[in-house]
Amino acid sequence: MSTVHEITKLQHRATTDRPVYSPLEAYWKAFQEWRKRRRLQNELCRLTDSELMDIGITRSEIGYVTSNHPIPRDPLRWMSDIGALR
Repeated sequence: MSTVHEITKLQHRATTDRPVYSPLEAYWKAFQEWRKRRRLQNELCRLTDSELMDIGITRSEIGYVTSNHPIPRDPLRWMSDIGALR
């Protein structure tokens, strides 16, 4: 085998064996998630009220839906969760 192949194999093993923490990667991932939520918020704001009702939300709930909070399927639990936030 060639020396290049051995070095490449060692570099590959070094990167897969131990995770490397990079603050830049964390910031980039957070930025990408923010952009995805912002894009979803813009798309939902473009819908009419009747289209929003078809998917089960109102215009005032767009901010909550686009945040990272999961919405439970049980509407009574969802309303109690909203009341608990106040």
